[in-house]
Amino acid sequence: MPAVFSLKGMMVERDEILRCDDDALSARCELLFCRGSGPGGQKRNKSSSAARVRLTGTAFEAEDCTERSQHRNRANALRKLRMKIALSERRRWTPFPRTQCAYDHPEYPLFVASLLDALAAVNWEIAPAATLLAVTPTALLKTLSRDAELWQTFCARRRDAGLTSLRPR
Repeated sequence: MPAVFSLKGMMVERDEILRCDDDALSARCELLFCRGSGPGGQKRNKSSSAARVRLTGTAFEAEDCTERSQHRNRANALRKLRMKIALSERRRWTPFPRTQCAYDHPEYPLFVASLLDALAAVNWEIAPAATLLAVTPTALLKTLSRDAELWQTFCARRRDAGLTSLRPR
């Protein structure tokens, strides 16, 4: 069952949102720029460089204020938003063309969503998911454990399914 969002009366699939470039995703979001909090001196305290984005019509939102540039903070917030969607929304698994994807690659959120969809399809068991993904169980565990947020999500879903916890590789 596809994860579908209702945006301004239109139904949009999760993968379509994850594939959007920053400009297209920004058009579907409410953007708010404000002053960042915390240390940083005059620049942080006087300019509105922090970015907060909310996917219109949903509860998904993310923010970032790590950079001095409003544009980079907006890009970072949009990436965080994509990751929140990828980590939380499940749909029926369909093969993804890659077995590995770098963390900074634009398709990484879609890759993460596909990994979690495959794991959900086999009730969070490693060996059957590895078979689905055409990788070894060890390679799958390494892929999951190199991203802390992905690993935490995976472990939480395993606990919810009544399975034992695993140690990262």
